[in-house]
Amino acid sequence: MPIETRVEPVGGRLSELTAERDAEIAAVPVRSGPQAPAAEIAALLPFTLDEILALHQAKGEAGEIVSTPVRVGDGVRELLLYGVGDATPADLRRAGAALARRGRGRRTLIAGVPGGDLAAFVEGALLASYTFRIGEAPAKGPLGTLAVLTEAGPDASREAIARGTARAHAAATARDLANTPSGDKDPSWLADRAAEIAERSGLTLRVRDEKALAEGGFGGLLAVGSGSARPPRLIEVGYAPEGADRHVVLVGKGITFDSGGLSLKPNENMKLMKTDMSGGAVVLAVMGALRDLGVRARVTGLVAAAENMPSGSSMRPGDVITHYGGTTSEVLNTDAEGRLVLADALAYADAELGPDAVVDVATLTGAAKLALGVRHGALFANDDALAEALTAAGTAAGEPVWRLPLSDDLRPAIESDVADLANVGKPGFGGGAITAALFLEAFVGERPWAHLDIAGPGRATGDDAEITKGATGFATRLLLSWLTA
Repeated sequence: MPIETRVEPVGGRLSELTAERDAEIAAVPVRSGPQAPAAEIAALLPFTLDEILALHQAKGEAGEIVSTPVRVGDGVRELLLYGVGDATPADLRRAGAALARRGRGRRTLIAGVPGGDLAAFVEGALLASYTFRIGEAPAKGPLGTLAVLTEAGPDASREAIARGTARAHAAATARDLANTPSGDKDPSWLADRAAEIAERSGLTLRVRDEKALAEGGFGGLLAVGSGSARPPRLIEVGYAPEGADRHVVLVGKGITFDSGGLSLKPNENMKLMKTDMSGGAVVLAVMGALRDLGVRARVTGLVAAAENMPSGSSMRPGDVITHYGGTTSEVLNTDAEGRLVLADALAYADAELGPDAVVDVATLTGAAKLALGVRHGALFANDDALAEALTAAGTAAGEPVWRLPLSDDLRPAIESDVADLANVGKPGFGGGAITAALFLEAFVGERPWAHLDIAGPGRATGDDAEITKGATGFATRLLLSWLTA
């Protein structure tokens, strides 16, 4: 669902703006350490700022909020003293999120924002305002308008607000796509959403249906989708600005529901599998934001979409698949399906698109979540410069990744007696996230390539800072930060 909260720049004095706009809440930032509020704010407070903070044992940490009533004009308003820590981008993102959550159900909140990364503050506020709900809306809806007051003034703030808004709305698009129930969402539905994004954002679109996939030799997509009554699709979206300085291909796993196939998952493990196409959602969301953010690179997005279901026509353990380009893989576990569809898309990108770099995104392995938890994505790369750039972009965007090795010691784990590769590692080797990455590496040729396994941070069980329960859209802002660098 679209983010309903608006962010707009304003100029003037906080107290006057609060009265003029009849805002229910005003907010002023509090940094870590001793406080020296502006004279205007000090005059509004019933006690000194340090006394109020001491009463609440507040330290100005990012996301911390203390409320006090103040008289502004003819009425009593709520003044929020909100912590911004050291005003780093991460601090401002968390602070913006805290303010937006505190403002739920209110029409207008006027907030003074300290110098720093205003775009990060806006991102945090908007992403914390995100909701996904089917049916009646909650009684207390999101904050209506967040009016931002900075020392630089409204004109100087517009670009940063627009940038933060574009990135937040892109992440919200990824969340929407992934949060949609799989009863409504199949590969064809995902292709229709791609068409809407392409039309809205000036992108080209090509969708290969099951007939085109068979004619083209996309054996991985066909095998994974063979058990479902709803056939697979390969979605290709293109962005080509004039004077593009490089060509990047983004590849997303688009498993619209993963039952595990004949290697059936337990019921508990299926409950979140509507989000197993989060990588594909990220790719489509990124593509939709490129024009608004002025990205100069040519970017092609590929989403390998299929539904992995058990039936009499499903792929079976022991089957051998011929992928695009001729490489074969032996299916030892039908629940390791994401790598099978990604292999087709990666091989196609290498053979037909001629990119300067390829990055794939997937909720691929529970092993990555086990290794890194739910806040860091796993990064694998065959190119150090690409790995460093993505790591830096993730840090800047608040979506951190940790590089894991493409270990040669584990290559024997995916050897097959009857095919070029096996789709899961043999017992005794371990390193499930690594063996999955090694499998994918076999399809990228010699091109610079990176693999983002977002199985941990791609989903959240609760709200925290800019993260909301459900699909998180993790890697959307990372990739946009990288592409705009």
